[in-house]
Amino acid sequence: MADPSRAEILGRIRAALTDRPTPAPIPRGYRHGRDLGDLVALAAERIADYRATVHHCQPAELPGRIAEVLASRGIRTVAVPTGLPADWLVGGIEWRPDTGPLSVAELDAADGVLTGCALAIAETGTIVLDAGPDQGRRALTLLPDYHLCVVHAGQIVGTVPQAVAALDPEHPLTFISGPSATSDIEFNRVEGVHGPRTLDVLLTS
Repeated sequence: MADPSRAEILGRIRAALTDRPTPAPIPRGYRHGRDLGDLVALAAERIADYRATVHHCQPAELPGRIAEVLASRGIRTVAVPTGLPADWLVGGIEWRPDTGPLSVAELDAADGVLTGCALAIAETGTIVLDAGPDQGRRALTLLPDYHLCVVHAGQIVGTVPQAVAALDPEHPLTFISGPSATSDIEFNRVEGVHGPRTLDVLLTS
């Protein structure tokens, strides 16, 4: 049942705004892109600057590299979005699809999560998730302690304005720049505060 007090307050606000002129469009004449050279190489360099580990492979090698990276980390149970490509679900891993969906306790108990991404920004080393089929809901990548993210070369854009132009603002967007981290009052870095403590990125080219 709707809250009548909330409806009344919002109604008063709408009524008060009826005689207001439509605001003029905000000019956005800034430069959207520039020559950054090899975007794949730049993205790899900037992602690594944030203490993430970048692995390179060809698209055909992706399933094998997923298995190798997970094995090197000792990862055995992995939560995954329901739209992940089937060939990524390699043997030797207990895959936990986010059907139901998985509870907070189930996500927290998983060793890690495997996802794709919406795009990556070379200039800032940022990976963006938009809850697409191969990424899933936001909680999926915030609760497990480890995240393996696949980024294809064709998903890399040069600058933040280019990324914003390519993203749908109505989707839940998560911008990831390295493993989750913060610093306390003494500037001591603490990782794994509000997301994965460890981030591996598989970059196909």
